[in-house]
Amino acid sequence: MGKPTGFLEHGRELPGKLDPSVRIENNKEFVLNDEFGEKIGTQASRCMDCGVPFCHNGCPIGNIIPEFNDAVFRDSWEEAWNILSSTNNFPEFTGRVCPAPCESACVLGINQDPITICNIEKTIVETAYREGYAKPKTPRKRTGKTVAIIGSGPAGLAAAEQLNSAGHTVTVFERDEKVGGLLRFGIPDFKLSMEVIDRKIDMMAQAGVKFEVNAHVGVDVNAKQLRQDFDVILLTGGSTVPRNLPITGRELKGVHFAMEFLGQNNRRANDMDLKTEEIHAKGKHVVVIGGGDTGSDCVGTSNRHGAASITQVEIMPKPPETRPSAQPWPQYPMILRTSTSHEEGCDRYWNILTKEFIDDGKGNVKGLRIADIKWDEPAPGERPGFTEIEGTERVIPCDMAFLAMGFLHPEPHGVLAQLDIALDDRGNVATQGFATNQDGVFAAGDMRTGQSLVVRCINEGRECARSIDEYLMGNTNLEAKADSMMLSA
Repeated sequence: MGKPTGFLEHGRELPGKLDPSVRIENNKEFVLNDEFGEKIGTQASRCMDCGVPFCHNGCPIGNIIPEFNDAVFRDSWEEAWNILSSTNNFPEFTGRVCPAPCESACVLGINQDPITICNIEKTIVETAYREGYAKPKTPRKRTGKTVAIIGSGPAGLAAAEQLNSAGHTVTVFERDEKVGGLLRFGIPDFKLSMEVIDRKIDMMAQAGVKFEVNAHVGVDVNAKQLRQDFDVILLTGGSTVPRNLPITGRELKGVHFAMEFLGQNNRRANDMDLKTEEIHAKGKHVVVIGGGDTGSDCVGTSNRHGAASITQVEIMPKPPETRPSAQPWPQYPMILRTSTSHEEGCDRYWNILTKEFIDDGKGNVKGLRIADIKWDEPAPGERPGFTEIEGTERVIPCDMAFLAMGFLHPEPHGVLAQLDIALDDRGNVATQGFATNQDGVFAAGDMRTGQSLVVRCINEGRECARSIDEYLMGNTNLEAKADSMMLSA
C-alpha cells in the first residue's frame, strides 16, 4: 500500500451530518460528504495491506477493496473507479445504504476501528460522475438474443447492465411508473435520493437497456406472450408479501404496512401521484413494530412528518453493544445499531409482545396493548419460546402503527402463476442455480432467496447474468465474483 503506517497514524473519521433539527425539515440527503475533502485520502491510507484481506469475503460482491483504497490514497481516482466498477454496478447505491459487512470483516477491526470502506466507495463514484469517468457500458456488437427482465430492483438492474454489456438486447419491465423497485419506493430519499437513481438509469438507457414502465407483467402484460417474444425471461420481482400481525384490531384505520407509508412518502417528496389514501404522521402518536432497517426508515420519515411521539418496539431481546463471543471476527455481528433516524428522536423498546390494537369507537386505532416478555432457554435443536411477564400489560398511545416485520416471499399469483413457476417450501421461486423449472426462465434476488440486502441482490443479478449468458451463447465472458485468493496474491 501507499502508506504502510497509515493505520498507526490516523484514526477512523466520517463526514459530518446536518443537525437532526435541521435535516428533519426535508427529505434530502444530509451527509456532508463534499466537506470531507482531503481527509478521504487519509482514511484510505489506513488500509493496512494485510496478508489476507478478509474484506473481500465480507463483501457479498467481492469488491477489490485494498486496491481501490490504495488508488484513492495516491489520488488516482480514475483507477479507483475502474477497480470499483469492475465488481459493483451500483456503488452509488451501496455507498449510501449498505450496512457494510466488509467493514465488519476488516482485519484492522480486530483491535481498532475498521476502514471507512462505504464512505470511500461513495466518494469514488461521486468523483467518477463529476470527472466523467463513469460512462455507459455500451456493447461492441449485438448478439441478436433478447432478454426480458421482470422487476427493476437492484438484482434486475444489475443483470440488465451485465447482459446488455454482453451484447444481448435487454428490456426491463416495471409495474410502477418509474424504474427502481424498492430502491425508489422503499428506501427514503434522505438515504438515497431519486436523482441518484435516475442518473444511473439514464446511463443504462444510453447504453441500450430498454425500460418499459407501467407494465405489470402477469396483470396487464401477459407473461406467456413474453415467453414467446423473448429468448429468456428473468424474474427479479422481489419478496413483496409483508409479514402481517394478525392480532385484534389489525383492521383498524391507521394500521399500515411499512412499505405503504415509505413508498407513499417518496412519491410525496417527488411530486408523484400518491395512488392511495394519504398516510401522514403529523401530530400522531406513532408506533413502529419491528426493529430493523425498515422500522428505522419509518422512524426517520415520521420525524420529518412532525409526529407527536415515535415508539419503536421489537419482540426480540436488545442486542449487545459489542461483538458477542458467539459471532467472532470476521462475522457480521448482531449488535445494537443506532441509525441516523434514531438520532432524530425515538423511544425504543425490546422484549415487547404486541397484543391488541385499541379501537377509539369510530374504527380508528387509538392505542396498542403490549406486555413485556422473557425469552426461555431453548432445548437443543428447538426454537426458543417466551413467557409473558405478569403485571406488565399496558396500553400505549397509538394513532398510527407501521408494521415493519419483514417480508415472507414473492407474490404467488400473476407472473409466477401464468408461467407455472415452481416454489420452494418458503414460497420463494425454486431454482437449480438460477434456472427455474421452466426452460429459459431464470430468477434472481429476493424473489429467489427471500428478503436480503441491496448488495446481495446486486451479486445475485451479476451471477445470474453469467448463467443466462452461458445459456444463450454456450459460454460467458462476463465477470465472475472476484476470487479472494487471487486478489490477495
